[in-house]
Amino acid sequence: MSICKKFGVKVKELRVAQKLSQEMLAQKSGLHRTYIGGIERGERNISLINIEKIAVALDISINCLMEGLNND
Repeated sequence: MSICKKFGVKVKELRVAQKLSQEMLAQKSGLHRTYIGGIERGERNISLINIEKIAVALDISINCLMEGLNND
């Protein structure tokens, strides 16, 4: 699985655990809902700036968001 897909799965898991819709996460992060969907499907190679926006919106650290992505 690609790093983009792994990251997307992690974002979705964290979003769902917080009972947020894609729309709600988009509003909290200042990103567009379709962009959030693209991230979750692994279609986007997301920038560090947007990783930070998502981490802040989910109220977690960037480290927590990235944890476990390099494991096979």
